Amino acid sequence: MLAVFDKTVAKSPEALQSSHIAKSAFALKDGSLASHFSSLHPGSVIINLGSSGFMSYSSDKQNPLLPRLFAVVDDIFCLFEGHIENVAHLKQQYGLNKTANEVIIVIEAYRTLRDRGPYPADQVVRDIQGKFAFILYDSSSKATFIAADADGSVPFFWGTDSEGHLVLSDDGEVVKQGCGKSFAPFPKGCFFTSSGGLRSYEHPINELKAVPRVDSSGEVCGATFKVDSESKKGKTGMPRVGSDANWSQHI
Repeated sequence: MLAVFDKTVAKSPEALQSSHIAKSAFALKDGSLASHFSSLHPGSVIINLGSSGFMSYSSDKQNPLLPRLFAVVDDIFCLFEGHIENVAHLKQQYGLNKTANEVIIVIEAYRTLRDRGPYPADQVVRDIQGKFAFILYDSSSKATFIAADADGSVPFFWGTDSEGHLVLSDDGEVVKQGCGKSFAPFPKGCFFTSSGGLRSYEHPINELKAVPRVDSSGEVCGATFKVDSESKKGKTGMPRVGSDANWSQHI
């Protein structure tokens, strides 16, 4: 799976951006990265998100234990890879029917947060038990919601191209192609939103500290993020401001 978001939709953490980004590293320009992904993964589907970017997925070379899923519900686009263990519990929690699969569960969890729920976003992700990574884009509010499980069970990488656009994929070579040296594994046990940035759902009251990644030649290439046990965040709950409140504006 692959997603590229315009910098106006999802601003990547500054620490992820490297001064060594190749000037020729473009993820959106001319559709070159989408074409590269398609050449590596035959039968891939590309979803054009207009000025916001694009998403793409393929069943090629997928791990049968960690399948890739895609769904669109009410202008919410979601790519999911992996397996949720407590599917039955989450279906009941979100009032879904028996045919709902993992990607539908993630979309409904997001909609609950966005429209109705006073729940902390970190609790919603923490309730998902299993091996997973997902990329969600809400075209109605131009909001992103991205997460990976606490063990990093699914290969998942992110980076920034030379124009500041955010690139995410389960294929590290594709991210490297689009971002040069400005890429890294997506942090385990973390989630990212357009408005709230990167957070740990395992340790929601702690700040995350960026640690520069250094490659074999000694050059800094992006960053990894670790929980800073000494630093505490402010209140992380989402304020209830009406049943139609958009949670993404408050985290």
